[in-house]
Amino acid sequence: MIYSKTIESPIGSMLACSTDEGICLLEFVDSPNFEIAISNISKDINDSIVSQSCDIIDDLANQLAAYFERRLETFNVPLYLVGTAFQKKVWSSLLNIDFGKTITYKEQALALGDIKAIRAVASANGANRIPIVIPCHRVVGSNGSLTGYSGGIWRKQYLLDLENRQYKINL
Repeated sequence: MIYSKTIESPIGSMLACSTDEGICLLEFVDSPNFEIAISNISKDINDSIVSQSCDIIDDLANQLAAYFERRLETFNVPLYLVGTAFQKKVWSSLLNIDFGKTITYKEQALALGDIKAIRAVASANGANRIPIVIPCHRVVGSNGSLTGYSGGIWRKQYLLDLENRQYKINL
């Protein structure tokens, strides 16, 4: 079974999906590809999605709230990655980009050991099903431009601005 729950955030409502093993999808509900993403995750995992939360999703909701309040820099919810071996390698490398930092697609390809894989790396980043938690928003174009983000460039800008503030909220 795939559990699902809508989570509200300052940049829009997101649907979180989780198996018993971990988060498998976090998608903005206003995304043009929302229905396709939901259908694909159900098909790829070969299970149905139920509108019911679980402990993993509840933990994610709490961590996302803390992230948007700048009280959390690194997520520690379990993830259930669905993709090719290459995509999983790319997504795992994203987890090594520190909060508030950015790298280029070229730097990411170099870190993965293949400078010729820039386009493949960018494509894998675009296929990331768990944005924010797997921080593909921290990857920018070679000239520093904000390129490609499934939630829209404005959301990428918001997340980078959030992470680059010089102060933190103390609660």
